[in-house]
Amino acid sequence: MNTKQTKIAVLVSGGGTNLQALIDAEKRGELGNGKISLVIASKPDVYALERAKQNDIKSIVLPRKEYDSIAKYSKALADTMEEEGTDLVVLAGFLTIIDEQVYERFPNRILNVHPALIPSFCGKGFYGLHVHEAALEKGVRVSGATVHIVTPECDAGPIVLQKAVEVKQDDTPETLQKRIMVEAEWKILPEAVKLFCEGRITVENNKVYIKGE
Repeated sequence: MNTKQTKIAVLVSGGGTNLQALIDAEKRGELGNGKISLVIASKPDVYALERAKQNDIKSIVLPRKEYDSIAKYSKALADTMEEEGTDLVVLAGFLTIIDEQVYERFPNRILNVHPALIPSFCGKGFYGLHVHEAALEKGVRVSGATVHIVTPECDAGPIVLQKAVEVKQDDTPETLQKRIMVEAEWKILPEAVKLFCEGRITVENNKVYIKGE
């Protein structure tokens, strides 16, 4: 069992609803020894920064548009997190492309939540409402959310947790998005973070094994 405090950096690009779920979980003592010590936003004036401020969490804005390449932005991002002693990186609605520099410096230490049951409705172009539009167009009866470890290939990293959510006949992309957030994303993201902070996640052959299961 890992007893050392685990410093978590949460990367955001928007409103920060998943950040809020993590903040609330930490307040309830549900992140184990995890502490959200840093929020990094890819653009200024997003509401996620206000959430950080309200909860006395250090925040930094690293505007993507100020860097002329993905490589330079990725280096600045990785440098910033290393300087802050980050142990775990959580992508919470972070819509900026990063390169292998970040993955190599934080191997198996980056988590992302995706609003579908991977490998369905994932990969390039599947983000935000696009995911739920595609699910409804296909007529699936069940969708959900996946927390996975981030690797260079989009949405292809080892799966940590998944939770299924019913799709209703009168759903719109917006109603499905909200139900998946409430019933799945906001539950399994804090749970996955807790598992990491407790040292219970190991990765072998692109699969996650959870100790104690």
